[in-house]
Amino acid sequence: MPGKGQIVQRPYEPAELDAIHAAAEARGLSHKQALAILGPDTRDVYLNDKAYWKNIPAGVWEYYIGGYQVVKKWLSYREQKLLGRALTSDEAREVMNMSRRIAAVIIMQPALDANYRAAAAATYPWPWAGI
Repeated sequence: MPGKGQIVQRPYEPAELDAIHAAAEARGLSHKQALAILGPDTRDVYLNDKAYWKNIPAGVWEYYIGGYQVVKKWLSYREQKLLGRALTSDEAREVMNMSRRIAAVIIMQPALDANYRAAAAATYPWPWAGI
């Protein structure tokens, strides 16, 4: 199995909090709501002793689909010992892009949940239903 890797858990920096606040405002959320969704702190995920992905919010790093931690699992399949080569630049950028997409989905979650509830409450009663 792939190694654990180095992950540094830390508080958000002021500029990171400003970016979260701006994203929250754009989606009608308070700063407090955004932090509740994204998580109270962030992660720096190291590729090696020099290169790392900075500021992957706790909620993004801990995001699961189908029982798997998405970003961690993606990286585990691309460990140098398994591939026999280092990550390519495109693969390294994909971690950044994937993290941004997951963050966008997480931050939209309250609106998506409200939309689902509204759609579920406004279903059409088909005349032949129950036949």
